[in-house]
Amino acid sequence: MTPSHAPTPDELAALNERYRHERERRVRPDGTGQYLGADAEFGFYAADPYTDGVAEREPLRDTVDVAVIGAGFGGILAGARLRQRGVERVRVIDKGGDFGGTWYWNRYPGVHCDIESHVYLPLLDETGYVPEWKYAPGEEIRRHTVRIAEKFDLYADTLFSTTVTELNWEEGSRSWIVRTDRGDAFRATYVITATGTMTEPKLPGIPGIQDFKGHTFHTSRWDYGYTGGGPEGGLTGLADKRVGVVGTGATGVQVIPMLAEDAAHVYVFQRTPSTVDVRGNRRTTAGDVGADRAGWARDRRENFLRIVSGESGESGEAGREDLVADGWTASAVLLEKLLPSFRRGDDRTAFEAAYEVLDAAKMNEVRDRVERTVADPATAEKLKPWYRYACKRPTFSDLYYPVFNRDNVTLVDTADTHGIERLTEHGAVVDGTVLELDCLIFATGFSVGVSGVRSGRLPVYGRGGQLLLDEWARHGVRTLHGFTSHGFPNLIHLGPLQNSSSVNFTHILDEQAVHAAALVAAAEDAGALVEPSREAEDAWLAVMADGAPDHEWFHAECTPGYYNGEGRGRPNGPTSYPHGAVAFHELLRRWREESMEEVLRG
Repeated sequence: MTPSHAPTPDELAALNERYRHERERRVRPDGTGQYLGADAEFGFYAADPYTDGVAEREPLRDTVDVAVIGAGFGGILAGARLRQRGVERVRVIDKGGDFGGTWYWNRYPGVHCDIESHVYLPLLDETGYVPEWKYAPGEEIRRHTVRIAEKFDLYADTLFSTTVTELNWEEGSRSWIVRTDRGDAFRATYVITATGTMTEPKLPGIPGIQDFKGHTFHTSRWDYGYTGGGPEGGLTGLADKRVGVVGTGATGVQVIPMLAEDAAHVYVFQRTPSTVDVRGNRRTTAGDVGADRAGWARDRRENFLRIVSGESGESGEAGREDLVADGWTASAVLLEKLLPSFRRGDDRTAFEAAYEVLDAAKMNEVRDRVERTVADPATAEKLKPWYRYACKRPTFSDLYYPVFNRDNVTLVDTADTHGIERLTEHGAVVDGTVLELDCLIFATGFSVGVSGVRSGRLPVYGRGGQLLLDEWARHGVRTLHGFTSHGFPNLIHLGPLQNSSSVNFTHILDEQAVHAAALVAAAEDAGALVEPSREAEDAWLAVMADGAPDHEWFHAECTPGYYNGEGRGRPNGPTSYPHGAVAFHELLRRWREESMEEVLRG
């Protein structure tokens, strides 16, 4: 990435001052407390609209080899990789009514993935499937989750519409007792948690939210019974409706243009505008992506990971050429503040100076796009993002900015009022003005990272009855490679926990699933338990601390969002492998070949 116009020092100083001013307009003293969970009195926002009733069944008291908690891509990939290792009784449990995880829940109009489908969808080589679009619509993704589950016979022992409520290690049987909200209490020799990071809807804590007499729902539980239509549009039920949308992140950017096509009027309530870059979606063929060659999907996925991780690759390696060539790869250097993987070099001062110039050039490019597209200058000014590129997850759309040229769309800037002030029976109050609404839709996303074990809603009792969250509260999160913990035998975690990450998280999950299946296979071969020593945990914490990047200052200056705890900051700490996903995956491969025995206990 090279800047078309390198800003002068004076221009950078003025830009940073503008960023500080815009940040202060949006910081709220309650931080993440401004959101509500979709439970208790708001539990109806999380109800499953896609399953026509829950079939009655008898509680289970049987025994399986592996219980996998979560039927999203993490759980599906764990099941597939276990099957490849010859594991027979794999039971996947999920509160949804089918496989899909986030893609089971997210079926709102216009939903697409923002990562290229040929690298996002896993097991393409194994299933022989070639995606139809460069950026797949949600339904194509959901169908692929079903395709994988069918190929690897994962439906055989599944428990859908079921929530795991407790895990208890039983020393005598060397197995876990898995309890659920359906009265189950079955045993599993191993448990793999794959509850994901985007499963729990979050709601804005707007005063009067219960007083509003119009219709409301969350985008992850879209009410097509009210709106009509489907993910491709045709929302005829909104033809005479005044619709409000709260949220202008990745979901809002996709759904708002669809609503504008059919609703009488759409009010877009925006606290902070997203960066909205060019999408350029198009249909693709097998020839476009070289799908006639064995291993094409694996190579393309590795290529993307290397580029967004700042790994240029050696001559002849997959990382040499940019196969995906999109907004993510073009702005890869700017992802350094999100992923501790870009090779920063020894001269940190020079790197930061160059980074700031590239960042300013990119954000100027986005703001110029707003000016070129949106006709009304006042509306265009409100849509301009005034912050550093990595402060919020970038979004991509060719439909979003043009929608504000429509007569039936109104942008409502809520930066100075910290969101909607309150709801009345008939509408929303912003800056003292009531905007009457028939329907209010929350495109406010998920409580990122608040699910499963980390949420406290799934208590895990290990050896001697010790509670996992209590152990982590006393001593900090302690794992080996992010997968296993001392005192909790045969419990394997998938997800963003002391390992590595990337913008293409399904690639990360697949590598984790391969590792988890290898752990199970090694324990079975040795007749042993999977459990690291405290010394192994200590060594891994030291590895993560050594060379960890200092990004705390950057996120402290960012506009509020989920990346920085709504303005509270993103402290440094041993949360991720500091040398990136490419190096982490190679570390795991070497460890499996050379050191697997250190996690096996008799």
